[in-house]
Amino acid sequence: MCGYTGFTNHIDNSNRVIEDMMDQIRHRGPDAAGRYVDGDIALGHRRLSIIDITEQGDQPIYNEDRTKVLVFNGEIYNYQDIRKDLLAAGHVFRTQTDSEVLIHGYEEYGPDLLPRLRGMFSFVIWDTVKKELFGARDFFGIKPLYYATMGESFLFGSEIKSFLVHPHFKKELNETALENYLTFQYSPTEETFFKNVYKLPAAHYFTYANGKLTTRRYWEVKFDADNKPQLEDWVNEISDIFHNSVQAHKIADVEVGSFLSSGVDSSYVAAIADVDKTFTVGFGEDERYNEIGWAKNFSKAIGKENYSKVITPEEYWAKLPKIQYHMDEPLADPAAIALYFVCELASRQLKVVLSGEGADEIFGGYNVYSEPNSTAYDKLPRGLRRGIGTIAGKLPAKRGVNFFVRKGKDLEERFIGNAYMFTPAERSALLKAPGKAPDPTVITKPFYDKVKDQDDVTKMQYLDLHLWMTGDILLKADKMSMANSLELRVPFLDKEVMGVAERIPTRYRVTRTESTDAHTPYITKYAMRLAAKRDTPPQTAKTAAKKKLGFPVPIRVWLKEDTYFNLVKDRFTSPAAEQFFHTEKLVSLLEDHRAGKADNSRKIWTVFMFLVWYGVYFENGVKE
Repeated sequence: MCGYTGFTNHIDNSNRVIEDMMDQIRHRGPDAAGRYVDGDIALGHRRLSIIDITEQGDQPIYNEDRTKVLVFNGEIYNYQDIRKDLLAAGHVFRTQTDSEVLIHGYEEYGPDLLPRLRGMFSFVIWDTVKKELFGARDFFGIKPLYYATMGESFLFGSEIKSFLVHPHFKKELNETALENYLTFQYSPTEETFFKNVYKLPAAHYFTYANGKLTTRRYWEVKFDADNKPQLEDWVNEISDIFHNSVQAHKIADVEVGSFLSSGVDSSYVAAIADVDKTFTVGFGEDERYNEIGWAKNFSKAIGKENYSKVITPEEYWAKLPKIQYHMDEPLADPAAIALYFVCELASRQLKVVLSGEGADEIFGGYNVYSEPNSTAYDKLPRGLRRGIGTIAGKLPAKRGVNFFVRKGKDLEERFIGNAYMFTPAERSALLKAPGKAPDPTVITKPFYDKVKDQDDVTKMQYLDLHLWMTGDILLKADKMSMANSLELRVPFLDKEVMGVAERIPTRYRVTRTESTDAHTPYITKYAMRLAAKRDTPPQTAKTAAKKKLGFPVPIRVWLKEDTYFNLVKDRFTSPAAEQFFHTEKLVSLLEDHRAGKADNSRKIWTVFMFLVWYGVYFENGVKE
């Protein structure tokens, strides 16, 4: 696991600049550093040594005649098989790393190498003869790749912060991204919060030559239900492929551990991975916010040592600027901070951990997926529901009324993903200069169009796989782990596992007619839960039916306490807030929350995180 950065167009002090850029991402790879500089390009790499931990594995890595140069971030889990094929084709290897199969594989197959890979990756290869740069990002977007054209220079790398020290970089806020963020709680498009800085989408590659950038998709998720196998067949297939994926994700020359909450995803990983150590964090003693007791009992049952930490409110709030610094872009997911602390905890013991991210998106695990056709009201004619919804929309908003409004809309109109913070009308009222961003349905439409013939559950999964998972779940997983020089691996997000999940009928993903055991009916992630129940030790198999918590955070409680209420209020009335928002509306959101008039905690947090991030990158200077 590593980080890289670079730029085209030689400048007088290229060596010094690339070193400065590498310093900005030292946390991604404290074990070693390497660079390549010629008259056309500068490449810099920071290494966290995982496979072939000798100096031979340091990057950049070259092909046989040194006409191609590679910098790479990630892991290729099937590198040994690819290596055998490349050796048979006559390629000569000088290292035992997984990295080297990329440069020889690109020599042999070109972009057709990418579908052959199994892993998480972001890399670039410079062709010194063609003067062409090739870059690619993995199937799900586990590892990041940012790029920007600044003057005559094309910048690229694992983190935006490395660009800031380049002399051609012009730092400007992208206010369109702010407007989108207020609705989604993350930046949902290829644009970032920095003007003219973009992220390469998942499952895409690019070529850059003669000042021209070309991007292309090389892989797609394709849901195609197979109704022939029975439920038990699917349970067997999930079990087999997931065991295979976990074993592949354990390939390393260093110790591997596992994160552990109280839910089925992380428990399933920990139970079958046979790692020595698990890691858990929580808040206070309330079981709603503290999963440590559950995790310790589970770890004991599977014979592993659990390391845990109770995060104090003071620690949590004190870390916010540092966390937003490492995030590069603001993210309003409170769980990101908890993830930072569990990564910090694990990094004291080892370099690699397994985690349960991705199971909900591919197997249908979020509670919202059970909403389609969940009530008798859904069976009414569409026209009637829309008419009632229109009438209800003219009434004062409250729970019962909101039900009819929501049910009066088609899925494509109401569902933009797991988070919907501010509606377009709400964000327009809040912002001093609204109107730059499109309606959220414009952003979601291209994804819905690709699955227009699928059922609503599948549509929701597909959208979340392409927006929510990449923009929120995987963003925080990469940035919070790398902030602590820790490699985080996600065995659910494996293309072979996805190949099984794509074929599972909807009724075995989300059901209302079955249950995971005699006492606990469960709706979502049904077939996967049954596989986990079977593969998990009997005394702990109830995790298969446990409600998802993740790393829950008591934000709504803290915001009612004077200390944190005042801290947020100060930020909401600051000059930065005055620049972008009608601050009286921000204060009103905060005061109504404390008074119990509404739970505004997520909306408050969304704005607050942006202001913290803005303070780091545009007011106080960038600092770790």
